[in-house]
Amino acid sequence: MQIKRLLYLVTGILAGVLGTIGIFLPILPTVPLYLLAAFCFARSSEKLHTWFTGTRLYRENLESYAQGQGMTRRTKVRIMATTTVVMTAGFVMMDQLLAARVLLACVWLFHVLYFGFRVKTIPEPHA
Repeated sequence: MQIKRLLYLVTGILAGVLGTIGIFLPILPTVPLYLLAAFCFARSSEKLHTWFTGTRLYRENLESYAQGQGMTRRTKVRIMATTTVVMTAGFVMMDQLLAARVLLACVWLFHVLYFGFRVKTIPEPHA
C-alpha cells in the first residue's frame, strides 16, 4: 500500500511541476496537469490534497472547473490571453521552422476553441 501512495505522490508532484511549467510553456496543458496533481495528491495524502486545493491558484482557476461547473469569463480570458502571448513569442522565435510554427498554431487554435466553446462559462462570484 505504501508503494501505491508513493507513486501517487511522485506523479502528483511531477504533474504539479509540469503544470506550473505549462503556464509559461504553452505546449504543456496546465489545467489537466493540475487536475491530475489534485487527483494524485488526494490519493497519496489527505494533507497534500488539502494544501493543493487550498492554494489561491487552484481556488481561482480550477476549483469551479473541477467541480464540473465551468470557469468564469475572466479566468478563461486570462488563460487564453497568457497562452496567446507566450505562443506568439514562440511563433516569432521559430521563424525558420515552418513545421514547428504550424504545430504551435494548431495547439493555440485547439486551446482557444476548447476554452471558448467546450468549457462552460459561469457568472463571476459576488465578493
